[in-house]
Amino acid sequence: MPRTTLLLADDNSEVLEHVSKMLGKEDDYKIVATLSNGAAVVPEYLRLRPDVILLDISMGAWSGIEIARQLRDSGSGAKIIFLTVHEDSDYVSAAMGAGASAYVVKSRLNVDLLCAIRAVLFNKFFVSPTLLHAGGEEGDHLE
Repeated sequence: MPRTTLLLADDNSEVLEHVSKMLGKEDDYKIVATLSNGAAVVPEYLRLRPDVILLDISMGAWSGIEIARQLRDSGSGAKIIFLTVHEDSDYVSAAMGAGASAYVVKSRLNVDLLCAIRAVLFNKFFVSPTLLHAGGEEGDHLE
């Protein structure tokens, strides 16, 4: 059975390293690229055609949400999973509206990432559970 290919994009090298190590332990997944520059995501997607793209929302001058829109508009068939520090329902809505299938907050990365990948591979949506009850009120966000 072929392994699921993944492209990782985050401007935080520690996050890229952590996710690479985490997924490297899984036999079902193969990381085909790790990118720290948002400008490289669409060209690398077109070159490598990964099954799943793990994408940060804030990557310096690049917005992951805009990158997701570009991927969607290019006809990308890749599942997009956002990995982000943003724990706000407006970001979740914007991400899903841009074509994401999953939204994982970095504070829950170790718990939620594998579940999110499995969910999107079965054409399901995934949002970190801590966000499902947040309701958008300031007091409901995690610190």
